Amino acid sequence: MCGILGSIPATANREHFLQALNTLSHRGPDDFGVYHSDEISLGHRRLAIIDTSSAGHQPMSYNGGGAIYYCL
Repeated sequence: MCGILGSIPATANREHFLQALNTLSHRGPDDFGVYHSDEISLGHRRLAIIDTSSAGHQPMSYNGGGAIYYCL
């Protein structure tokens, strides 16, 4: 089981956001990723069961059609 965390609008204090994300470490102890913009903060804690490579690192981004999409 993985854990996700989001904040809209983006949290002003990134350290507090990381502390909140670390409270989910029991949901995903293998990896974590964070994305911050002016509008949103996204965080992901990863439990690697099948794909243990870095190819599963999240949040993932996709640049298409002139826009960048982020997904967890």
